[in-house]
Amino acid sequence: MTTAILALEDGSVFEGRSFGAPTERSGEVVFNTALTGYQEVFTDPSYSGQIVILTNPQIGNYGTSSTDNESAGPYIEGLVVREFSPIASNWRSDAAADTFLSRAGVPIVSDLDTRALVRHLRTRGVMRGVLSSVETDGRKLVEKARLIPTMAGLDLASRVSTRQRYQWTETVQPCSPSDAIGPDAELRYNVVAYDYGIKHNILRRLVHAGCRVTVVPALTSAADVLALSPDGIFLSNGPGDPEPLVTQVANIRQLIGRKPIFGICLGNQLLGLALGGKTYKLKFGHRGANHPVRNELTGRVEITSHNHGFAVDPDSLNLSEVEITHVNLNDQTLEGFRHRREPVFCVQYHPEAAPGPHDSHYLFDDFTRLMREAK
Repeated sequence: MTTAILALEDGSVFEGRSFGAPTERSGEVVFNTALTGYQEVFTDPSYSGQIVILTNPQIGNYGTSSTDNESAGPYIEGLVVREFSPIASNWRSDAAADTFLSRAGVPIVSDLDTRALVRHLRTRGVMRGVLSSVETDGRKLVEKARLIPTMAGLDLASRVSTRQRYQWTETVQPCSPSDAIGPDAELRYNVVAYDYGIKHNILRRLVHAGCRVTVVPALTSAADVLALSPDGIFLSNGPGDPEPLVTQVANIRQLIGRKPIFGICLGNQLLGLALGGKTYKLKFGHRGANHPVRNELTGRVEITSHNHGFAVDPDSLNLSEVEITHVNLNDQTLEGFRHRREPVFCVQYHPEAAPGPHDSHYLFDDFTRLMREAK
């Protein structure tokens, strides 16, 4: 194994062993605390522009399966782990995890003190970094890291969005005979889903809930969406800063009150902006699979999956127009809201989590209920 270096903009340099592609990539360095689901992290478009640290001590031991992808391929810029397993022990696996990332040119650094690195980021906040297995001079890599554009101000959603409209028909599939997902609902509702970096399992969940789904590019106009005669409109997750997405926000503003709307993650942030609110960057974001969120409507605490670095400022919302529905119990950040008069609601977390907790699957049924009432 050759040496790989992770260098941060604050001058910190971490050394480990190189797996994956022998190359150099840069991005915002973030961490995810989930115990499983590394392939879903690799292929989630919301991680575009980011080098990801996984805190689970061993990664790669169950390989990868093409049926578990959240998009066409990996979107992470690089991967940082404590220990990487070159052996995949899983009857569903069709490629080792390092092979899967190498094919996409993604570098991996293993045998690195991820605990120390994550503690550093929790103290200082996420920052720009360079991961390289071809350059071992840490000082040069630190200088490169300082030249990378910051995540704040970046429109990455337009970069990862589909270029062509398409139909999605695949539903949720059980991973084993004990995976009790229940029968699919009858396909009754036509849904147009804006792709800002949409995950496949969101689309599967919409179909499972009874939706015929048409996915459209991020910059599709409100008029073109309405011309498709949808029963409802979905606003997807995605990477980057929501504030530069002025065209997307303007389109959403024109759609409010016309059709039921459901937003997840970036879709939540864009709805906040469309309703006159503001967003801000979190110090180190929420990325993991066990974040407690309180449903303010029921008092129930849901264990949820998260992946976001920005949030909506609740103090910026007009509470005579908007009702807060979900709050994060770790830091009291806003996790969801709904319009008081229009059939519009959204959450910051990921109810489609796969793998992950199933506590919030009901939100897809809430969406179909709103469409049924509107019809």
